[in-house]
Amino acid sequence: MNSMTTSPDDRFVAGGGDFVPDYRRRRELEESERAELKRLDVEAQSSPSNSIDLRIRAWEKVHRLSMPFDPGHPVLVAIAAATRLTLEEVQDEQRLRCARRTPAAV
Repeated sequence: MNSMTTSPDDRFVAGGGDFVPDYRRRRELEESERAELKRLDVEAQSSPSNSIDLRIRAWEKVHRLSMPFDPGHPVLVAIAAATRLTLEEVQDEQRLRCARRTPAAV
């Protein structure tokens, strides 16, 4: 055996020093972690303990979209349903965001 050869036990060690036997197992662990994070994000978008803003931000994160600025946009109904908010609450948050983007008139 030359000095470049590694034993099977050295090849795959996770960051915390945990032994991970092979590539497939590491991929399974990574996928499981991603799925758990997504589950938490989905849960956050409808959690009554979160503010309207946080629920909508969670929806945006899950869907990798930004809430549109058009108050009549059809996706607002989907945002309201997913976040368990009323359409009016979603539109109110939309107005707040628009007001924050617009510089105050002097």
